[in-house]
Amino acid sequence: MTTRLTTIIVLLLIVGATIAGLLLWNQLPEQMASHWNVNDQVDGYMPKFWGVFLIPLVTLGMFVLFLVIPGIDPLKVNIAEFRDTFNFFITFIVGFMVYVHALTLLWNLDYTSLGIGRAMLPSMGLLFIVIGSLLRKAKRNFFIGIRTPWTLSSDTVWEKTHQLGAGLFVASGVLALVGGFFGGVIAFWFLFVPLIGSTIFLLVYSYLLYQRETKV
Repeated sequence: MTTRLTTIIVLLLIVGATIAGLLLWNQLPEQMASHWNVNDQVDGYMPKFWGVFLIPLVTLGMFVLFLVIPGIDPLKVNIAEFRDTFNFFITFIVGFMVYVHALTLLWNLDYTSLGIGRAMLPSMGLLFIVIGSLLRKAKRNFFIGIRTPWTLSSDTVWEKTHQLGAGLFVASGVLALVGGFFGGVIAFWFLFVPLIGSTIFLLVYSYLLYQRETKV
């Protein structure tokens, strides 16, 4: 996916999300539900202005950052090697943010039967799977991927850590999809335990790989 096509799709998504909020403005409550606990109960609110504009603005800021990163990274040549995959990731995560925005608007329009948790888990599972795909192709750089002192110090450690990390994130995504069938606290464990466990394991794994490499 080219950067130009990515930019067009992303801007259309952000503009569309913003227009949707404006068109629904008069139907939305002055205090909008903005956060839910693991049992799909609302435990946070925000003023309507931020309920309508916060996610589009944050998403736009993320997109600008994603555009800047490849140009300022000292290893930007490496980023160019997996730029198509990175562009696909950008498009997907913007789509994910717009999806969250849509769910928030629907809930605040009294479509509360949709179940935020049930609606979110499949998309989060897919997000982890897409991250896994990105990790599999990522080359050493300072901004994208599993950036530990040891992966950044060695191409070999970077490659091995990211190959394993890709599999772990895909597995975490699949487990998140499975957790969606259960809902509630069980779904929470299916989502976060594999993710946190994978992150800690990869940190230790990259350290051990680097120690083994430097002792040879």
